[in-house]
Amino acid sequence: MAKFDDAWMKRDLFGYGPDRPDAKWPKGAKIAVNFVLNQEEGGERSVEDGDEHAETVLHEYGSVLAVEPGKRDPGTESQFDYGSRAAVWRIMKLFKKHDIPITFYAVGRAFERNPAVAKYAEENGHEVAAHCYKWKPYTGMSDEEEEEYIRKAVKAYSSTSPSGKVPVGWFYGRPSERSAPLVAKVYRELGHELLYWADTYADDLPYYTAMPDGKPGEALVMMPYSLDCNDFKFWQCQFGSDDAFAQHCIDAFTTIREEGLEGKGAYITVALHSRWIGRPGRFQALKRIVEHFTSFDDVWFATREQIARHWVETYPPRI
Repeated sequence: MAKFDDAWMKRDLFGYGPDRPDAKWPKGAKIAVNFVLNQEEGGERSVEDGDEHAETVLHEYGSVLAVEPGKRDPGTESQFDYGSRAAVWRIMKLFKKHDIPITFYAVGRAFERNPAVAKYAEENGHEVAAHCYKWKPYTGMSDEEEEEYIRKAVKAYSSTSPSGKVPVGWFYGRPSERSAPLVAKVYRELGHELLYWADTYADDLPYYTAMPDGKPGEALVMMPYSLDCNDFKFWQCQFGSDDAFAQHCIDAFTTIREEGLEGKGAYITVALHSRWIGRPGRFQALKRIVEHFTSFDDVWFATREQIARHWVETYPPRI
């Protein structure tokens, strides 16, 4: 394995401390809200697509599935198909109605198999962030194997984007400790911008770390994601109802907005998955969340790229 500097992973348990900076959101907004839609459908583990076994998690069966190597699971495949065929368009209609730009955490293979979603995302002002080429764990891989997945992902995004754009932000979900350095390495070789990394849950504001490939004097924006305002909690049975999920997200919004009114603006992320929140019985929870948030006139609805660029402009890195 290649040797990488691990300074980018240095833990900072103090952070901004008791007097965090005000984000100074555009137009005096007191809170920034980012909706993330994980577009994984078609990029999950599937024997039909060359994987060793079928997907085992984040389906409707309620527990980790026992699967037989080399055998397809049509029932699980069809649940993922629903997200790509039907649910994503229901969700997009809601965000279009309220003129809210969102961030797609797009699995490269998912976009290859349904390029209509990639086209719609870009043409309607949404951000496409990288969610790897396949939705699978990346621990235990060799550097060479993981790097090949990264290069496949870059090719998938550029080929499905109407303008050939490559994402400036990455979120793995199940990364190895080598993932960020390898992405930084590939991006530098290909001449692409790596603006932010989102496999972090450490703050309510962006923060900086060293560029993972060890390039001196360069910083990477760390964009904290959300595992609590996240509809995957339904699969884990941590929300007993769609009302409980909606109320949790609304309470998070209330807390951060109240702090913004006190001069300490920050942001929240509401994390979604097409095959989950796009089901008719859960969709009303998202509708209630959106309608509550949009009832306030001091909210900045933004993509993760927009938030990261605002942060760099407002608080330039000092690494």
